Amino acid sequence: MAINLQKGQRESIHAPKFTIGLGWDTNSSSTGSAFDLDASVFILGDNKRLVADEYFVFYNNLKSPDSAVEHTGDNLTGDGDGDDEQVKVDLSKVDSKVSEICIVVTIHEAEARRQNFGQVRNSFIRVFDAETGADILKYELEEDFSIETAVEFGRIYKKDNNWKFEAVGVGMKGGLQDYLNKYQ
Repeated sequence: MAINLQKGQRESIHAPKFTIGLGWDTNSSSTGSAFDLDASVFILGDNKRLVADEYFVFYNNLKSPDSAVEHTGDNLTGDGDGDDEQVKVDLSKVDSKVSEICIVVTIHEAEARRQNFGQVRNSFIRVFDAETGADILKYELEEDFSIETAVEFGRIYKKDNNWKFEAVGVGMKGGLQDYLNKYQ
């Protein structure tokens, strides 16, 4: 049975291979523009910076150089139930320079489309066993992000040679470039 996390809560991850599923629903946009939310992964070293540019995994770079993190592709609409985007992780392949994997969701062209996470509901991140499909843990974002256009959903980090997941749920007004500036 999955562990339901609260914001800030941490939990160990014992499975070396798992998938991160991210999901959301959007309200009808008063701007008339469709929503396009994008999951991105920042693979960081001890200095909280990208190990190298290639360790930024997103819709235009689907796999990390060590093959430990693989984005399954961009969902342009978010329609339907369940996961809208997924990221496969194999901790046994993680480069030794890696100490953290941050999972961020941004709204594509949010400013031009006049959209924010206040118009997004039922947002979640879940980690599930890649082999069985069984949920390991889940975090549902319950905050009202009325001006934020990007949210760090969670992070996986190494502490004392063990991997843990932290439910982050922190938003920022800005886009993907702002996260790149933060982690490059």
